[in-house]
Amino acid sequence: MSLPLIMIATAVVALALGRLTAWPTIRSLRTQLADATWSMLHDPLTGMLNRAGLQAAHANLADTTPAQPILVALIDLDDFKHINDTHGHDQGDDLLIHVGQRITDIAALHGGAAARLAGDEYAALLPARTGDVDRIADAIVTIIAQPVALPANGSSPAPVTIAASVGLALVDTNDPFAEVALHRADVAMYHAKRNGRNRHAIYQPGMTMPPAPHRRGPRLRDRHQPTGEATA
Repeated sequence: MSLPLIMIATAVVALALGRLTAWPTIRSLRTQLADATWSMLHDPLTGMLNRAGLQAAHANLADTTPAQPILVALIDLDDFKHINDTHGHDQGDDLLIHVGQRITDIAALHGGAAARLAGDEYAALLPARTGDVDRIADAIVTIIAQPVALPANGSSPAPVTIAASVGLALVDTNDPFAEVALHRADVAMYHAKRNGRNRHAIYQPGMTMPPAPHRRGPRLRDRHQPTGEATA
C-alpha cells in the first residue's frame, strides 16, 4: 500500500475511533439537555407541567391553530394548610400528587393540558365548548372531593378528603396568557371561594376581584416562588 493510502486509512480509523470515544459523552450531554429542558417545563413533585410549561402549551395553541376559544380553569385547594398541619408535609405532598393526577386525567379526557402552578394551585387549558363549561367544572370539583387514601405511619392508609375552588374563563387562543386567560380564571376562582368554596365560578365580563377580606394575600406564584405549600 502506498504512503498516501496508508495515511488516508490511518485518518479514517482515527476518525472512527474518535467518534466511538466521543459518543458516550455526546449521549450524556444530550440526556442532560433533555433533563434540563424537562425540568424547565415540569413540576418536580407531580410531574405535571409547571407555569412555564402551561404557558408554552398556550403559545403552541396560538401558533399552530387559528384563533379559537379555549377554556382556562384555575383550581385552588381549600384549607390545604389544615392537611399539612394534621397529617404532615409528606402526606400533604402525596395528596398534591393524587389531586394532580386527577386533574391531568380530566384535562387529557378533553384533549387539554394541566399544570401545577405553585403550592396547592393547579390550572388547565381545555378546548372550549360553551355548553360544557359547567359540566367540566362540576366534574373537576367532584373528582377532587373524592377521598384519597394517604399512607399513615404504622397503620392502614387513612382516607383524607379535600375540596377545591375552581375559576373558569372562556378566552381566545390569541389572548395573552397571564394578563387575560389566567387572570380572568383567577378572578373567577376567588369568587368561588367567596361564595363558600368547594364550588366553581365562571368569569363574566366586568367581574373584578372580591374585596380584600375574601382573599388570602399574595400567592406563591405571584412572588415567583416555584414550590411550597399554600395557605388557602
